[in-house]
Order: sequence, then structure tokens, then C-alpha cells
Amino acid sequence: MDMLRQYLLLKKWSALMPKKSDLSEKEKNKNKSSDEEIRIGVYTCHCGGNISDVVNCPRVAETLGKLENVVVSRTDMSMCSDAGQSLIEKDIKEKGVNRVVIGACAPSLHEQTFRGTVARAGLNPYYYYHVGIREQDSWVHHDDPKSASNKAFRLMAAGLAKAKLLKPLEPIRLDAEQHALVIGGGVAGLRSALDIARRGIRVTLIEKSPFLGGRMAQLEHIFPTGEVARDTLHDLIEKVVTHPNITIYTGAELTAVKGYVGDFKLTIEQQSRGVSDDIAEAAMAACTTQVPDEYNYGLTKRKVIYQKYPGCYPPSPAVDWENYNDEALNINGESIILENNPKTFDLTVGAIVLATGFNPYEPRQGEYEYGVLPEVVTLPQFIRLLALNGDGGKFEWNGHPVRDIALIHCVGSRQIEGVHEPQPDGNVNNYCSRVCCTASLQAENEIKESFPQINIYDVYEDIRTYGRGHEEYYMNAAENFVTFFRFHDDEIPEVVAAPKGDTHPVLVRFKDHLTLGKEVEIAADLVVLAVGMMPRQVDDLIQMLKISRGTDRFLLEVHPKLRPIETAVTGIVLAGTAQGPMNIQESCSAAGAAAAKVAALLGKGHVELDPFVAQVDAEKCTGTGECVEVCSYEDAITLQTISINGSEVQKAVVSPANCVGCGCCVSACPNQAINVQGWELDQYEAMVDAFTMDLPELVEVSA
Repeated sequence: MDMLRQYLLLKKWSALMPKKSDLSEKEKNKNKSSDEEIRIGVYTCHCGGNISDVVNCPRVAETLGKLENVVVSRTDMSMCSDAGQSLIEKDIKEKGVNRVVIGACAPSLHEQTFRGTVARAGLNPYYYYHVGIREQDSWVHHDDPKSASNKAFRLMAAGLAKAKLLKPLEPIRLDAEQHALVIGGGVAGLRSALDIARRGIRVTLIEKSPFLGGRMAQLEHIFPTGEVARDTLHDLIEKVVTHPNITIYTGAELTAVKGYVGDFKLTIEQQSRGVSDDIAEAAMAACTTQVPDEYNYGLTKRKVIYQKYPGCYPPSPAVDWENYNDEALNINGESIILENNPKTFDLTVGAIVLATGFNPYEPRQGEYEYGVLPEVVTLPQFIRLLALNGDGGKFEWNGHPVRDIALIHCVGSRQIEGVHEPQPDGNVNNYCSRVCCTASLQAENEIKESFPQINIYDVYEDIRTYGRGHEEYYMNAAENFVTFFRFHDDEIPEVVAAPKGDTHPVLVRFKDHLTLGKEVEIAADLVVLAVGMMPRQVDDLIQMLKISRGTDRFLLEVHPKLRPIETAVTGIVLAGTAQGPMNIQESCSAAGAAAAKVAALLGKGHVELDPFVAQVDAEKCTGTGECVEVCSYEDAITLQTISINGSEVQKAVVSPANCVGCGCCVSACPNQAINVQGWELDQYEAMVDAFTMDLPELVEVSA
């Protein structure tokens, strides 16, 4: 073993001597045209102090510069900056660098950045390797600079070992259907569909309910502009339904999906509306079965043959098949039983936009006496209650006039384990729903403007009016004599029924920390719970599309800053509140971003994917099928029968479009016949060798 170690040391470190970094013009040209001589540029980033405050970056760079094949080794305060990238481009062009190793933050942050840098300089972008010495080193060894510096050297040395074996890869190019599917007919889905269509790409929009509009249709006004919500929504709907590139299916759901970006094979099922236009009015009149009206959050009832609201789209009534009980309808003297005749059709699209929306948090039975006392309602119910009240001169609820209203914030948001009851999955909603505060203040201002005699008590944990113009709602509420109280998150208010004969039906008790913890009791005629946002139950879509939820149970993006609307499945993007709590403006912005991503993917008629996929050596493959058994991705690798010298044999064949480069097949193959491009076995072995080498004294890099 000692002899082997000495041999490896000699092999790896014998060339530890300074190299001249300045070349004559003749030498530069020679190195540019030569495919044999490896010339590595090494760049150690200070990361604005995140790395250099712990790692001795100059010493690491100096030592790396003495290794074999390294022609330049530099440091910079921020390699990802324009100045840092310019250094790399200049070295490639002037010093003949044909391999690049960068030690910086996590590859997920700036791998694409540096790959673009290398490509701009005329070098194959896959001749670059990224080493994460921030997350893997300086951040975890901040109390031991000496060991952190030595570890940085080892990590970078392993990167150099791999760089020597890198191959010039090419992106995988696939034909792309210039057609997108948008799932969801709320404001985000509508906006996304319109923006995609305007870029010349065909769009199919499907909405699960019989009507378009989503949650926005249930609002009266939009903050901070004050626009009438449904007027603005209807303008958008009209643009969508009249656009020649957009096809709309209501009452429709995605039921099956196969394929990959550029070529998703979909199956859509659409429920019938149940009544034709010529008998629609008569059918609604004849129908007697009623159910709670979800448009008014259960405050009123509707028939099972219904329109969502006056002016909705489509204007034709639809049958609520979940609640229709085969009631016979007497229409024009004829008894008719309605039938649902769903239709199924196939669709091929290049990309999918998920705009599945949100649900308001539904307080559990007894939470703040919700569902127990009729005087306790949610903020969405209160908004509809104001709309149903109309322009009357008085405001009543449950048979008595409303004189005092208490509004409680953060119901279903910012929950704390041990204080709040968890959701069915065992987790609490520890996130902020972001829109509740401004929505509450907007409602308070509206009721004070319509009914100035009503007293409003705002009981908050924190008020977060974060958006531009939102703080004015808080200032206006104060000017409108809304009274504010503050509770602590571990001392949530208590709502109880008032004693019989009291002047008000409900009491709200809490400690007010604006008055140093004084016990306060508010007598109220109505208690409004400012509920947060909850993710929709779309588990069937998650399973079909192989996407993920975040810890908050909303759909998860790849990276909140660098890839904020993309899922881990290329070609599937997110829009609006499917991804997390957003207001209408933010939902439209996210929808525009999703549309831009779809257009970038499909606009050229083809898509390019990273080449880090499995590759089979047909000569070594004996067709055992073990690789197929361990593969989790449909059709990523299959056994196919081919003819060799007149004999029929089975070989593993990879479909690059379906392969994600996970490497499971590599480990399962008994003949080592599979490699992942860009991460081949000999590259791993070289890196492991570099990791396990004894450090010669020459590379002592302690701070």
C-alpha cells in the first residue's frame, strides 16, 4: 500500500512546479488548435468574503497554479461578476485555456452563468467544472480556517483531476411542438395563456370548473388600484376567448400524461355542461335541488343547474354533477333526466403551465368558534357579505344590526407547533400568506366609508403591508378611526359567546401588547377571521407530472431566484398561487414569467437539454435488464432487440429526453456498460484518487 501511495503521489504531484502563464502569440495559436495539450485555468472566488473570510484563497490559488496542466490560477472577489467573467474569457482567448475549474458558491447558483462565460469565449461549455467551496467548505468549517483551506485545495484538486478527463459534449436537441397547455382558468392561467398566444404559440387552456375566473371573480375591488375586480377580469377573459391561438375547455381535467419537454402526450377528459342553450333557462327554473353556493362561500344557496354569477363566462348554465341527484325536470311539459356524457381527447404539447390556484384556509370546527357561532365568519365570506348587502343604509347579520366588528389576523398563517393544531399531514402553516393584511385593511376601509357609524377593532399579530401603495391602506384605516390591538403569536385571541342578554352576541379576549399586555375584551356583533391561503389538493397532477411540493405544500420551483417559475421537470412551469401566496399583481407577473419561459422553450421549434444523460456501451452490454429494473423514469432506458452478425440480441437503449442522469443504471449494470455523460466512472475515480492522496508539504495552505 505504501508503494502504491508513493506511485500515486509521484503520478499526481511530480509536476508541482511553476508554469509560465504568459505565452507568445505563436504558442497561443498552437494551443488553441491542439486537442492534445490540456491547459487548465483555475479560479478561486472570494465570494464577497463568504469564502475568503475562512479559506486562504490566495494561498490556495498559488498552490493550485503549480499543479500539472494549470496555466493560470486566479482569485477574484466575485468571479460571477462581469469583471470576474471577463477574466475567464480573456484567459481562454489569450492564454489558450481549454479547461476551466471554478471554486465558488454552489453549482446550482452559477453553473449556467459560467457555462455561458466559457461558451462566449469560444470554448465548449462542458469543458468547465464547478467546485462548491462555499457550502461544502467555508460555511461548514468557519471555526477552522486551516482545515478549511486544506479542504478547499483538495476539492479543487479533485476538480482538476476531473477537468483533465472532460469531453466536448453537445446539448441534446429535440423537436418541440409549438403548443402549450395551461391548467387553470383563474387570473394567472388566463394571463399566461394570453401572453403565450401573443408570441405566436398555440395554447389550450383547461379549467376544472364549468366557469372561468377563479378566485378573482369573488372579489369586488383590487388593491392597490381600486379597480372593480370583475370588470378587469372580464376584460382579460374577452381577450383570451377571442384570441385565435387559444382554445378553451371548461369542466376539463388532465387525466394522463407521457413524454417530455417538446412532446408531452396528454389525455384530457371534459364533462358535459348537461343542458343546451335552448332549454337552459327552463331547466334552471324547473330545478329544485339546492346546495351551498361556493361563490358566496356558503352564505347563500344555489341550484345544481346554475351560472356562477351574472356575467360569468361561459354564460351557458352548467350542471353540478357531484350534487345532481337524477332529479326529473319538467321542461315544456316533458319530464327530463339529465345525463353527463363526458368526452375524452388526446393532445400533444411542448410545455405545460400549472396555474391551479389556491383555497382560502377553512378554520376547523370550533377554531375561534367558527362553525359554532354564526357571528364568526372568514374574510372571504365577509367580502361577499358586503357585496350581498348592496348599497343599503344599514348593515345587518344574523337578524341583528352590526355596530361593532372585530377582525383577527393570521388565522391559518404563521402557525406555531404546539400552539396551533396541525393540518391533516401533521404540519402547521408556518408561512405568511402575505395578502391577508392588506385585504383586511381594504375591507375595513370600505365598510367605514359605507357605514362610518360601525366601530372596527383590528386585532393583529403583525401588519405586513409590503407592496407598493399598500401602506396607504393602513394609514387610511387609522384615519378612519379603526382601533388597532396587538397580540403575541403564542397568546392567540379567544372568541366566546357573550352571556345571554348581553348587548353583543360575541366577546373577543386577548392581551394587548400595545398597552404592555393589558387584558382586553371586545364586545362584537361580528368577528371576521383574516384567513390565509392554502395550496390546492392536486396530488393527481403531482403524481402524473412527477413534480414536487415544497415544505409549505405549495408546488415547488427549482430555485427561488435563478429559476423561480420552473419545476424540476423541464417544460413544466408554475404560474400564480399554485406556487405560493401572491396577490393579483404578483400572480400576473408570475404568469408573464411562465409565458416567457414557455416561449423561450418552444419558440424555435426545438429545445436543447443538458447532455448529462446515460450512455450505453453496446459492446459491453449483455442485455441483463438490471438497468431497466432500477430506473424510476418512464421509458428512460429500455431493452431492445437488435440484430448483430445475424443473431438477435438484447441491448439497453437510452432515451435522452426521458433520462435525468441520476446514475442508478450505472450502479446496477454488472458489466459497467453504462456511463453518465459528464460524470463518467473514470472521472469519478480520478476525483477519488485526488481526494485520498496525502498532501505533500508543498501544498500546505493554512491561513
